[in-house]
Amino acid sequence: MSDRDRVREFYGQWAHIYDRLASAPGVRSWRRRAAAALDLSPGDTVVEMGCGTGANVPFLREQVGPDGLIVGIDVTRPLLDRARARTTGRGWTNAHFCTGDATQPPVSGPVDAVLGTFVLGLFRDPAAVVEDWVDLCRPGGRVAVLNFQRSDRPLAAPINLAFAAFLWAGSPGWRVPDEPVTAAFERRVDAGRTALATRTDDRRYETFGGGYLGLLSGRV
Repeated sequence: MSDRDRVREFYGQWAHIYDRLASAPGVRSWRRRAAAALDLSPGDTVVEMGCGTGANVPFLREQVGPDGLIVGIDVTRPLLDRARARTTGRGWTNAHFCTGDATQPPVSGPVDAVLGTFVLGLFRDPAAVVEDWVDLCRPGGRVAVLNFQRSDRPLAAPINLAFAAFLWAGSPGWRVPDEPVTAAFERRVDAGRTALATRTDDRRYETFGGGYLGLLSGRV
């Protein structure tokens, strides 16, 4: 079974639970910060890679307005079904979703921004993936990636263990034999962040959520 098929099967099976977690009150504040990092303007076009159930769409739409365009891409149809229901229920006609792989997005540029939240760790070659996202943007556009990470704060060890368990359960596509699950995840996230930092200017990096979240963005 391919990485894509594993991810599709896992998130398709747990779509209802994932949707509740993705739109929980605290998580919404994280998503709003990720959307804000794109510096979008009314009328802009933004592509979200691995959009899941569309939990980021309300915050993206706050910035692009009714005349902008939001394109969500995900490999898991049950997640996309929920994303479509979320936007249709609000009467939003400028958010469109398509089944596709974020490593080979079925869209053409240039676009104004690309967003990826909690997806870098799923890719075998995240650096190449991020470089493709940068290439999709127009000059002056922004790319932002939001990811979980271990915290180095005091007394964080017990939570770091829980974090490793969460990664093991929630990222079935990238487990590497004889490599700790957290190390594999962090290696991939670091590779994606490095690629983004190398290809962009006006870079911004912030941590929040007790140090367990890192948000990096850069201008093409």
